Amino acid sequence: MLAAVPAHAERLIVSVSNHRVTVTPNYSGGELVLFGSVEKDDKTPNRGNYDLVVTVSGPRADMVTRRKERKFGIWINTDSRQFLQVPGYLALFSNRPFDQIASPEVQRRQQLGLNNVLLMQRVGADYADVVPNDAFRSAYVRLRSEHGLYREATSAVTFLTPTLFRTGIPLPAEVPIGTYNVEIKLFADGALVTKTETAFEIVKVGFEQFVATTARQNGLVYGLVTAFMALMTGWMASIVFRKD
Repeated sequence: MLAAVPAHAERLIVSVSNHRVTVTPNYSGGELVLFGSVEKDDKTPNRGNYDLVVTVSGPRADMVTRRKERKFGIWINTDSRQFLQVPGYLALFSNRPFDQIASPEVQRRQQLGLNNVLLMQRVGADYADVVPNDAFRSAYVRLRSEHGLYREATSAVTFLTPTLFRTGIPLPAEVPIGTYNVEIKLFADGALVTKTETAFEIVKVGFEQFVATTARQNGLVYGLVTAFMALMTGWMASIVFRKD
């Protein structure tokens, strides 16, 4: 009888500084810290220097990018493209440029860099991703990047030792509420060695969260209260500004 010999390989141990971020009405942004280590035993072959790529993706939703043109002296929407279940927040961090980490084929397969991340779109009757320089795709990524919601940094991961690493995860003021997935990929000699995942959550607290929860769970009551408040506001305004 032949016994299978277990393969010895590296293992990633990671954690984030806070697994639950609370957003208050005066929230102006913040930053989490991801830290971890590469663990290996004595039988793991020496692979030389490691490379690390961290991908952070926020809650997914459908988005629409519109093209505007000036006609008859006014700007109007002339065309649009729908993006299907794309991340509301997307960040890719590495310890050095992606071209130095892996070949173009590996970069496409592992989705290293904003140009290689799949952003599914509705193109006519079909569903597909398009080339990175597509006008709608470029505009969508540019607009999200201007708000700090899409970002790419090829020197954001720091190896403190040959096996210990850290990176910061900036969270802008407009960060979406929901669960964020963090995928960490370890490369050596241009090939993927191993990967792991972790997650954190961003939640609203205070009066804003109470209103959002009430609107979602008690729609009828929320609608009646909103209508009553609108009537009371109008009545008070008529009293204050009436002319006797």
